[in-house]
Amino acid sequence: MTGPVFHFSDTWQLVVNTGTTIITFLMVFLIQNAQNRDAAAMQAKLDELLRAVTKARDQFIGVEHLTEREIEMIRRALEREVKDPTKKGSTTKGTVDRLLDRF
Repeated sequence: MTGPVFHFSDTWQLVVNTGTTIITFLMVFLIQNAQNRDAAAMQAKLDELLRAVTKARDQFIGVEHLTEREIEMIRRALEREVKDPTKKGSTTKGTVDRLLDRF
């Protein structure tokens, strides 16, 4: 709306572009902050579930603070545990059945 007043000058375009860039930059930080809060709340809820469920392994509480490499090692170990047919209840179907038995 101010473009015609300033005759769409180079200075006017610079001010509008700079303002738009600053607003975009601030919105990115605002969205990132909201996502971080949401992720932290979700993690707290999951930790509480691990703590509350009797058969759950509470060693997983706080696992989000480990390094990427450590988390990958845990993930692979869990996948091996599920795929090992010699362990009782080691299949995915067995895991789902055990979960459903709790209800």
